[in-house]
Amino acid sequence: MRIPVFFFSFSILFLLGACSGRQNSKEQVFHYNEPTGIATLDPAFAKNQSIIWAVHQLYNTLVETDDALHIVPSLAYRWDVSEDRKLYTFHLRQDIWFHDNEAFPEGKGRKMTAHDVAYSFHRIIDPATASSGAWIFNDRIDPIDGFMALDDSTFQLKLVRPFTPVLGLLSMQYCSIVPKEAVQKYGRDFRNHPCGTGPFQFKAWEEGQALILRRNPRYFEKDSAGKPLPRLDGIKVSFYDSRATEFLLFRQGKLDFINDIDPSFKDEVLTKKGVLRKDWEGKIRLSKHPYLNTEYLGILVDSSKAIVKQSPLRFKAVRQAINYGFDRRMMMMYLRNSIGTPAESGFIPAGFPSFDPNIVKGYTYDPVKAAKLLADAGFPNGKGLPVVKLLTVPIYADLGSFIARQLEELGIRIQVEVVQKALLLEQTAKSEALFFRGSWIADYPEAENYLSVFYGKNPAPPNYTRYQNPAFDRLYEKALITENDSARYLLYQQMDQLVIDDAPVVPLWYDEVIHLEQLHVKEFIPNGLNLLELRRTWIQQ
Repeated sequence: MRIPVFFFSFSILFLLGACSGRQNSKEQVFHYNEPTGIATLDPAFAKNQSIIWAVHQLYNTLVETDDALHIVPSLAYRWDVSEDRKLYTFHLRQDIWFHDNEAFPEGKGRKMTAHDVAYSFHRIIDPATASSGAWIFNDRIDPIDGFMALDDSTFQLKLVRPFTPVLGLLSMQYCSIVPKEAVQKYGRDFRNHPCGTGPFQFKAWEEGQALILRRNPRYFEKDSAGKPLPRLDGIKVSFYDSRATEFLLFRQGKLDFINDIDPSFKDEVLTKKGVLRKDWEGKIRLSKHPYLNTEYLGILVDSSKAIVKQSPLRFKAVRQAINYGFDRRMMMMYLRNSIGTPAESGFIPAGFPSFDPNIVKGYTYDPVKAAKLLADAGFPNGKGLPVVKLLTVPIYADLGSFIARQLEELGIRIQVEVVQKALLLEQTAKSEALFFRGSWIADYPEAENYLSVFYGKNPAPPNYTRYQNPAFDRLYEKALITENDSARYLLYQQMDQLVIDDAPVVPLWYDEVIHLEQLHVKEFIPNGLNLLELRRTWIQQ
């Protein structure tokens, strides 16, 4: 048994050298590191960024988002919507081929059809698959005729009721199209024998060491000049779990970019204003872009819970005082090196077309107003207020301490308790956390996704605060069936303002995608979903 294992390891090492791109200048190979590892290459389990990034290279979806987060064609070149807006008919391209794979006769990939789309979607909701993405179709798809292949090039999706963001759902990596033959051949091992239609195809993967992808020679897309995509010959992903090692490799030119900047070296690279320090200028490129992620503090407001009945946070005025009681701008500058935008509008982050801070008015630092609100609530200068416990994870302990210090000046005493992420998720899901740090990253590019966090009929998750407001719920339900974008955005803004006024959350900042890039990397365009987009990227030799 030792010989095959040795041979496999030797093959991987050979491929790493062959696909390095640092020794062979003719090879266009993009190198990045994934410190968290990659758990699977099966899109049915694409639940976090590391998996989503890899899956996006290997597979396609019916529709996708462009750089501005508009829904655009992909495997489907057009679609029709019925008058009642419950039936979507997708017309598929005829030039899509699955990657070569041993699951097919003679190992040659076959054409993709509408039957593959129906199979892939049924697979997501099949309990036997246990996909983490099954929720996207829950209570939305007709249980009998939800997914139908009318012929090889026509696919129909039938909804139980109109749901305007459905195209956004279909752009998620969960909805990648897979071939039945490969899934059946490999079973649970499909996770490391991926087969899709994407711009890159699987070559080799040794977990904890490296993942190698190679250019798909039969990929269907072309650039604006009519040249075939992708432009890269391959991708190499390493798995160093140390961010210090990752940064060192980047400095040595062995990685083409770093996503985000670890707190341990952000001051070495960035000024407090969020620009490159002088000694880095001209050596690397800093790229920043709005990221659909809102960082916030959540407050449980379900008055039926005993912990809420006994808490001063049950009073709206106290929650509003907390929102006014600390300086978001100072926090961003000194603790975040100005990465992100202070959240002084609503819960919906910058980057969405409906975002407008002139319409949705949030909270700025105003200790005078905060003090008045406390007095109005019966706690002048904080007198009579018990200590409130704030749960956070280790990486945000300094932020919790900063907020606690400023609130203490108003008489609001906050005890910051650092817990592990798994425990925090468990307690918020069970409505056992009264005051907690949270973040909401867009699942799909529609502001409705953020507002679902406050819909009264939703459980936790996503409604971790257990917020309930009949006026909000009526607007939310109306927005789901409003097709006109401008009218729907107005509803979103009205809902966002209701939430901010009721203050079940304390928005902290709207995040940014931040990349450190080598200067030789070209056309590497960031986007609001922080999706790793490499189809048009190339490397200047």
